[in-house]
Amino acid sequence: MKYSALKKLWTHLSRRRQKQFWILLGLMMIASLAEVVSVGAILPFLGVLTAPEQVYDNNLLQPIIQYLKLTEPSQLLLPFTIIFIAAVFFAAVIRLLLLYVMTRFSFMTGADLSIDIYRRTLYQEYTVHAARNSSEVIDGIISKTKTVTGGVITPTLRLISSVFFIISIVSALFVIDTIIALISSLGFIIIYWGVARYTRTHLQENSVCVAENSTKMVASLQEGLGGIRDVLIDGSQPFYCKLYRKADLPLRRALGMNVFIGGSPRFVVEAVGMTMIAGLAYTMSLREDSLLSSIPILGALALGAQRLLPVLQQAYSSYSSIKGSQASFYDVLELLNQPLPEYAQLPLCAPIEFKQSIRLNSLNFRYNEKSPWVLKEINLTILKGSRIGFIGKTGSGKSTLIDIVMGLLSPTSGEFLIDQRPITFSNRRAWQSHVSHVPQNIYLADSSIEQNIAFGVPQEKIDKCRVKKAAQQAQIAELIEGWQEGYQTFVGERGIRLSGGQRQRIGIARALYKQTDVLIFDEATSSLDNETEIAVMDAIEKLDAGLTILIIAHRLTTLKGCDKIIRLDKNHNIHIENYEDIVKLNGGL
Repeated sequence: MKYSALKKLWTHLSRRRQKQFWILLGLMMIASLAEVVSVGAILPFLGVLTAPEQVYDNNLLQPIIQYLKLTEPSQLLLPFTIIFIAAVFFAAVIRLLLLYVMTRFSFMTGADLSIDIYRRTLYQEYTVHAARNSSEVIDGIISKTKTVTGGVITPTLRLISSVFFIISIVSALFVIDTIIALISSLGFIIIYWGVARYTRTHLQENSVCVAENSTKMVASLQEGLGGIRDVLIDGSQPFYCKLYRKADLPLRRALGMNVFIGGSPRFVVEAVGMTMIAGLAYTMSLREDSLLSSIPILGALALGAQRLLPVLQQAYSSYSSIKGSQASFYDVLELLNQPLPEYAQLPLCAPIEFKQSIRLNSLNFRYNEKSPWVLKEINLTILKGSRIGFIGKTGSGKSTLIDIVMGLLSPTSGEFLIDQRPITFSNRRAWQSHVSHVPQNIYLADSSIEQNIAFGVPQEKIDKCRVKKAAQQAQIAELIEGWQEGYQTFVGERGIRLSGGQRQRIGIARALYKQTDVLIFDEATSSLDNETEIAVMDAIEKLDAGLTILIIAHRLTTLKGCDKIIRLDKNHNIHIENYEDIVKLNGGL
């Protein structure tokens, strides 16, 4: 993984996390020094066990001996045993603390990244959401962020920690026996370097496989469960099971191979390490001064090797984990690099003034330079308080025009003005606070009727009187109040427990709850029966006269109460007519 990628990740960490990282780095250094102390303490301890006279006569230990008032070599055993045990326990406590802090830091950082990605995604332009597959974003926020936490952040910290430990332990071994430490260290490093070089390509291929199939898994789940009614009716369960299987099996296989690659060198290196220690013991036994005098050095080297081998394995395992997760890491980094609009950092702005009209001057729109024009030379004035209907064949640009009025899309050229004031990227949010929208397909959360009407409002801030009033205006209050739980009735996921007409009326109540002065219906009454639609439209006509209502509809009867009806054709022309003229044009109702 490139250093520049990790550097970009660093810029996405909060100042608090960056400070915690430096503290964690200091703790790693302390832990590595504690490891040196525990390895170094074995030398005098074994010396006291095998040759206490030599230790007693050592000049470096005289201050300790005099401080403890020891008069005989045999008296050294107890204090040096205590010192050795204390050193070992101190090192263990520090490493345990390091593990806790490092793990907590990794997962809290992962949470920060996941939250940041979700936040940045929600603030993206509507055109970005329209062009993007939602499964990619969901997979990035949940699965890939989790992969980055466990496969990049934690292993990177472990790798840094391992480097500190390796340097400290090898330095201690060099002090004990330079030649043996040099040979063993180079031997182990060469083995791991060779394995890393051999497996590098496999890890990169596996990382791509994991990233791609992770997204495919989420997509297959969304499609299968999202269209469960059609799946059950068509009997297409085998198709979606096969689709999921084709994504899941390669992903699990790649993950399993990564685990094997990360753990396999350990057994070879342990065998080599034990062989070296056995060979060293045999060599020392051939010396004239016998093996007994070499036991302290041999014990220290054995303990050092015993500490060094797991650390080397951890370093390599961390490297292989990072390599195997780099494709997911780059996907997460791309989501983290999504730009945030300036208003995201600012408090909610006050609504701009809207007293006169909505105007579109020579407005043109297309989604990109290569796509055809959706709207062309649109000139339109909508007075405040008017009721305007929009009709036209599919593809004539009705919904696109409304999306521009709602501030979801920006004109490619021309002007969109409110009271002669141009609506731009900088003041768009101030205009959107005037707008409520009722789409054709209402999204309902798996929560209560009350929470769905006051959508996006915290439970403790919901105005129950407003909820009831909005439900009455949407002609659904009588139905809700007849249920046992009333407004606390749960609607089920996506409102599965409600009929299409009931969902639609809750969507209308949601828009009315906001109490804005521009209300937009995008074929919002298409799921209502004629009688309910007439009742809802009558209720809407009786709303405040200052409320501006824009209605897209296919049924002409829906537009009966409109002041004007705007008809769009596929040649980008608009025709402003009244209800009676359109009825005559269509040969009556």
